[in-house]
Amino acid sequence: MVRILRHGLFGLAVLLGLFSTTLPASAAYPDRPVHWLIGFSAGGPVDIVARIMAQWLSERLGQQVIVENRTGSGGNIAAAAAINSPPDGYTLLFVAPNNAISTSLYKKLPFDFLRDTVPVASIMQLTNMLVVSNAFPPKTVQEFIDYCKANPGKISFASSGNGTSVHMSAELFKVMTKCAMVHVPYRGSAIAFPDIISNKVQLIFDN
Repeated sequence: MVRILRHGLFGLAVLLGLFSTTLPASAAYPDRPVHWLIGFSAGGPVDIVARIMAQWLSERLGQQVIVENRTGSGGNIAAAAAINSPPDGYTLLFVAPNNAISTSLYKKLPFDFLRDTVPVASIMQLTNMLVVSNAFPPKTVQEFIDYCKANPGKISFASSGNGTSVHMSAELFKVMTKCAMVHVPYRGSAIAFPDIISNKVQLIFDN
């Protein structure tokens, strides 16, 4: 994880430096704070990585990189805010699989993601892990599948929003195992965990 973050930080810093060379000679980039939009709630995996990187960039660029959480709609609210901001390099968007998924999941979006955005740097790779409450009876995946089939529609899974990889991982699991579960979307995985810990919602496929 640390190695991936270091590579991502290096790539982002280099590309921000390259971007600055395209500005007029009188302009020094950045000469004011940079805003980095996050589509999910504070405390989740995307937010944590962004804040680590924002501190690193702030120290090296000499300007504050401010992380802003614009939650909702599976990250599309943050995407719309970034796309509608002035194209001056002072608003960045943390892009995740949900942005690609949304292009096919949502029939109408107020933007064309591929047309309206430009990639800056690859930051990290991740996997999704099945996490359950300690109070949940099954302790292995097979026990979990058997329990789901014995209790169809009585088990709920949390996600960080519709169309996120967290949501899609659970939907794929449902198809592969023929388990009937109820989807409970949140504005980020971090705010779902109190309900998972208390067993109000039984599981999540989190990053």
